Amino acid sequence: MLPPVKTPFTTRPEILGTFGTVASTHWIASAVGMSILEKGGNAFDAAVATGFVLQIVEPHLNGPGGDLPAIFYSAKTGRTEVICAQGTAPAGATLEHYRGEGLSIIPGNGLLATVIPGSFDGWMLMLRDYGTMTVREVLEPAIFYAAEGHPTLARVSATIEGLAGFFETEWPTSYETWMPGGAAPAPLSLFRNPVLAETWGRIVVEAEAAGGREPGIEAARNAFYRGFVAEAIVDYLRDAEVMDGSGARHRGVLSGEDLAGWSAHVEAPQTYDYHGWQVAKTGPWGQGPVLLQSLALLKGFDLAAMDANGPDFVHVVTEAMKLAFADRDVYYGDPAYSDIPIETLLSDAYNDERRRKIRMDMASLDLDAGRLPGFETLHDRTMAMLNAEGMTAGAVYEPTMSHLSEKRGDTVHIDVIDRWGNMVSATPSGGWLQSSPIIPKLGFCLNSRAQMFWMTPDLPTSLAPGKRPRTTLTPSIALHEDGRRIAFGTPGGDQQDQWQLSFFLRYVHHGGDLQATIDQPLFHTTHFPGSFHPRTREPGNLTIERSFGDATLAELERRGHRLTVSDPWSIGRLTAAQRDPSGLLRAAATPRLMQAYAIGR
Repeated sequence: MLPPVKTPFTTRPEILGTFGTVASTHWIASAVGMSILEKGGNAFDAAVATGFVLQIVEPHLNGPGGDLPAIFYSAKTGRTEVICAQGTAPAGATLEHYRGEGLSIIPGNGLLATVIPGSFDGWMLMLRDYGTMTVREVLEPAIFYAAEGHPTLARVSATIEGLAGFFETEWPTSYETWMPGGAAPAPLSLFRNPVLAETWGRIVVEAEAAGGREPGIEAARNAFYRGFVAEAIVDYLRDAEVMDGSGARHRGVLSGEDLAGWSAHVEAPQTYDYHGWQVAKTGPWGQGPVLLQSLALLKGFDLAAMDANGPDFVHVVTEAMKLAFADRDVYYGDPAYSDIPIETLLSDAYNDERRRKIRMDMASLDLDAGRLPGFETLHDRTMAMLNAEGMTAGAVYEPTMSHLSEKRGDTVHIDVIDRWGNMVSATPSGGWLQSSPIIPKLGFCLNSRAQMFWMTPDLPTSLAPGKRPRTTLTPSIALHEDGRRIAFGTPGGDQQDQWQLSFFLRYVHHGGDLQATIDQPLFHTTHFPGSFHPRTREPGNLTIERSFGDATLAELERRGHRLTVSDPWSIGRLTAAQRDPSGLLRAAATPRLMQAYAIGR
């Protein structure tokens, strides 16, 4: 039997007097976002409040110490822009120091995996410059659910239960927070985090003492990065030496100076035009342009003539992604530190040549990045590293899927459109409960985003102080020349742009119905190295839902794809929201994992 399908929500402002639409990866958070719109807030206010609630109700997927990229469309300015709230590596995060700690690869958890927490400043920047509400108004729902409790997701319970022994012996502050009374919270039992509620409550008090909305927001930012929150982080790190994924105990290097000297910022998106749509993503400090590269490669195929659930479609999309992700792993990184040839990577001339590598009759087993003029040394050194023995020691998957371990963190996603046409697509992540020990005075932990750096020198993704890790977080907005606008995204690590690509292509070429498109079977490949520890790959892998059918699966296997067949409705957690030129609003959410919701009024 198919699981119940979330009903896509459709409203029309001039008929219903709608407030807007919200889609997110948790039902409580979606409802909170809608309530903010009903109180007169705009899409930016709603996104901020939703983001803080997601930190409470999905702590295995994100937290206050995490990071945030957001793409937004402002009805006032008519511009699509990006908020980059991806924290940078601390000043003490040098290759020499990490090697001196006995590391050749950055562990996936613990204190050395931490970069500067970015999400709080990103949300406050959005609230100050684009929202209308106060710090109290957007934090009150999160404070309520932290203080009074919220129903515990089954996957949260399983995650905590799986880490119980480790928490008790190695991370006692996490044990006290996540296992009050000595046991993991039962599914759907009320769970409280009173210390985090006190932290947010104190920030509200300091904000209101500043007088006025914008001074209050600035006071909140100062409280986090230069005030009592920063002091508590530094006090904890002064003495903490904790076990991490390397099998040894390490101290962190994050300092008060790191926190005080960093802030989120707004920048232009990377865009690509495809069949009348302009698709906007983050720059190459994130993996977002890999979706644009895939579109540039696929522009040369007649996808509309292919069955959206047939072997040709799955094959050609997978092969294009293999090429685009190989380029990601060689060339992407923080453009403030490296020359990133993104315009060449998105150019017609480059992709016309690369497209010839795609064979319709055979799956590639090679990791094949393009060798760009002027970047030959970078290409050769990176490919030698990625093809080294040991890199294929297993597959790396999106960690919240039903067929995988509960012990690795992941991500959440939010899409909001308001009555005025403002749009937000945001993918908060990091700082999940598996990242590092809880900071006792704050009720939250730091992130583990530094695991995305390589410890090989002189690469765009090499560890270096002040550099942004090449994150996998990748929200999307697409604008059509006829006036339609869509915000969409998904959690899922390296799979985020893979699932979004399938969604967008099917939407453009096969019908244009949000919910029907989201409900179609999904697939992804782990052919390229994963962005998370232990950074392994599985050449030729294609993970695919059984619901594609035996004939499609058999044909894909005949072409050389190494299939990992998963249960129906087990891959991906897409959400989307759309505004038509008429003002009609739509939103849709996946039924997978029975967790995401799309609502509106």
